[in-house]
Amino acid sequence: MFNKILIIEDIDSISLGITSLLEKKTTADIKTTKYCDEAFLKIKKALYEKEPYDLVITDLSFKEDHRETKITSGEELIKTIRKEQPDIKIIVYSIEDRPYKIKSLFDNLNINAFVIKDRESTFKLIEAMEAINSSEQYISPVVSQTLKDDSLLEIEDYDIELIKCLSKGLTQDEISVLFRKQDKSPSSTSSIEKRINKLKIFFKAKNTIHLIAIAKDMGII
Repeated sequence: MFNKILIIEDIDSISLGITSLLEKKTTADIKTTKYCDEAFLKIKKALYEKEPYDLVITDLSFKEDHRETKITSGEELIKTIRKEQPDIKIIVYSIEDRPYKIKSLFDNLNINAFVIKDRESTFKLIEAMEAINSSEQYISPVVSQTLKDDSLLEIEDYDIELIKCLSKGLTQDEISVLFRKQDKSPSSTSSIEKRINKLKIFFKAKNTIHLIAIAKDMGII
């Protein structure tokens, strides 16, 4: 199925669990690392030696320690790897469960599979690998239905502009006045309030401040 796999995970027990499972289920050459910078160097070295990795399994977040790093997140790592080796298969293995975040990983970073970490999640990695091997995408069942839900709010330019206004401290009345001047629709205070509430639900934000923080964290604003 896959010949050479690189696992990027900074929690030893999780890394060991994945490695142990894959050694039982595959005959692949499996390497691991806790650091994104080191992972990228391994990718480059393998390409140089003409023995490239054909699958990467990576988390999204990594705890800081004494080592100084240039690539600090799984997302940055994926972007960097895609530039160096566009055809490599990538599985994200994370506790992330925000629909927009997961969707953006597929749409913007072109990942091949997303497996959410839970009690039985390591076995889902095998399912993900089988799907990828058949040229299919894979998303953990626990989040796949949420992503397919047509009732989910699609993020539009309007929503991004609205969150930007909130981040600048504008009130709903002030945003309403601004949007009317800019011929943006909807522009009524009640419509803006409803939109903000939908955004809170979509991003699982507890309040407006939390919504802004999530948007900034995700690079939306």
